[in-house]
Amino acid sequence: MIAGQAITCLSPAVHNMICNLGFENDVSHNINSIVSGEHEVCWSTVTNHVHYAESGEGHDVDYIGSVRSLGPLCKAVHLHLLALSKEQFEENYGLFFQWTNNAELFLETFDVLKNLQAAAIALSLMKLTSCLEQALGNVYLLIGKECPFLLRDLLSSMELTTVFGQSVMDVLKVFLGSPKSLNLRNILWHGFASPQEIPSKYCSMLLLLTAGLGQLLKTYLLKMNTTLVHRPCITFTNLKELNVFPDVTRETLSVIEELVEVSNFIIKPMLPFWRTLVAAFKECRYADCVILTLSQLETGLRLVFTRVNKCPSRLFTAESTAFYTTFDKILAKHLSDGELNQLPLTLGEPAMEFLLDFLNYQEGPRVRDHLSHGEININVFPKEVANQILAFSIVLLHRFLGNEHTVLKENAVIRPLINCASCYRSQFHPVARLGIQVLDCVKSIKKWPQLPVPPVEQMRELTGSTGAVAPDAVIPEMSEVLSLLLHHMPPDYYNLEDMGNGFLTDKWLLLLTDLCSMPMRTLYCPRPVLEAAAVLRKITTQCHLVSEQVIASARLRYTQWVDKALRSRQRHNYIRMVKSITFLSPMLRLLLMMVALNRINLYHVCKKTTSECQQYLKYLKSILQYTENLATYTSPEKNKWDETLDLSQRVLIKIKMYDEKKQLC
Repeated sequence: MIAGQAITCLSPAVHNMICNLGFENDVSHNINSIVSGEHEVCWSTVTNHVHYAESGEGHDVDYIGSVRSLGPLCKAVHLHLLALSKEQFEENYGLFFQWTNNAELFLETFDVLKNLQAAAIALSLMKLTSCLEQALGNVYLLIGKECPFLLRDLLSSMELTTVFGQSVMDVLKVFLGSPKSLNLRNILWHGFASPQEIPSKYCSMLLLLTAGLGQLLKTYLLKMNTTLVHRPCITFTNLKELNVFPDVTRETLSVIEELVEVSNFIIKPMLPFWRTLVAAFKECRYADCVILTLSQLETGLRLVFTRVNKCPSRLFTAESTAFYTTFDKILAKHLSDGELNQLPLTLGEPAMEFLLDFLNYQEGPRVRDHLSHGEININVFPKEVANQILAFSIVLLHRFLGNEHTVLKENAVIRPLINCASCYRSQFHPVARLGIQVLDCVKSIKKWPQLPVPPVEQMRELTGSTGAVAPDAVIPEMSEVLSLLLHHMPPDYYNLEDMGNGFLTDKWLLLLTDLCSMPMRTLYCPRPVLEAAAVLRKITTQCHLVSEQVIASARLRYTQWVDKALRSRQRHNYIRMVKSITFLSPMLRLLLMMVALNRINLYHVCKKTTSECQQYLKYLKSILQYTENLATYTSPEKNKWDETLDLSQRVLIKIKMYDEKKQLC
């Protein structure tokens, strides 16, 4: 299918449901039967227009009949709201939006409705539904313990039925809760509906229903003598790692304005969305920009997906969730029939990694998930995230330009963006996180030489020892294991003899930094690689915990030593800790070296038999057990410093035996 040929991305049945059914009945309704003189929603009037299936088990909503019947009510509500001034609307309903924890959004939505701009109304509906979902989740937690991830499961929950009543929840299902319903949230967030296809009266109706839910909730809270708790918003804590592309400038925005008009990445009915998102970025409305950009990236990628996989029908919505082609299916390695998805080959690994980093990986920002479920405060959305996603979209728009647009293709302004995109490497895949974790642990261990310790003479005087603290104390097996591990280095990477001599100096830091910076394939990682990476990450986490515990304990005990606040037993224990540091520091460095070398050789596990894989994981888990025990012994509660030496000697023997069998990955 060629961009521009598709008038709609809605399948015939879905298009009929949204654009036609609610307009078939011309019956007019008096607004006084829907809203009382005290501005309370007359729920009985609304729920009476929900129809139910005549046959079948259970309480099944007849969505076609319900939409047809509710359509005139929505029109009456829409006309009612349009007749109000901003002051009247806020006075009549403003208080009843407080339960959403974002009353301002609903007041802004009223303003948008008055302006009658289709793209802006669709955007407001997207924000409204995500905020409503988050608010309903908060209500769910008044009774339930773990809020359902999917909106349709939330709307079907007994917890919300208990608060609002079954008939009220059925009304919400007609608008939001099923692929067989209007399904307004999903068709917008997944980029199926164009601005012109969303009747503004449905936005008005959801605005009023949200106020009505607030009225019902107020009654419930008074009856139960309880209060609604709002879950905290999610914030992006890794903005530096998200900084991939240079800033989008005014000059860049001018180029994107040209691109959106001609790129084959865009389906023409969606152009108003693209124009609106560019305007939003200019006006510093970064959440608005990202919301629209993500939905339109999904639309554009779906278009490319259907082209390269020769399945044009999958461009459209369908009547069952099994046939919706969303990001999960677009970015998957295989199609539903088992054939190889051609999209990754078309986009290339860097682009795929960017998409998976920002959208899918659990430790990534998962921008679309958090936004669409109302988990982010859209009023303070970071420019950095908007900049990255918009910059990436520019690259895709450029990628799918026709050959006739030579001047635009060669535009120097967007060349830096294209260069950044072409060399992108995953930051949030588990294998990528493993390298980052190792380097974070290295930073912690580097603090050890600066830890304050009492003068050796004072400790000798206390212990009566002539060799109180040897500054270079090393367990004998350590050098042997290091020598074995270094033979797993990449060819000609370092002079092994020099490296061995420098292990207790900062040379090891340079080596680990280089090893952890080596590019690794992460796209569609085989399961054995992910399993091994998971154990290695746990090992690194425990090493980091040990390091932080040692740092905290050393600083605290030194202060107490100087202040003469330690009892006799505590002073002796402190000296044992100082002695332990002399072998624990190189021991942790050795473990990190082992983790780093295993990381760069992770894919060797794919060449192993099932039995060999199991043995390898068993070996790694034994190292993990050692680090967990080490973390326990070095904790402030235990302070078992002598035992750490025995533990370390045993694990070194284990590593040596395994390596000598040439089973190291």
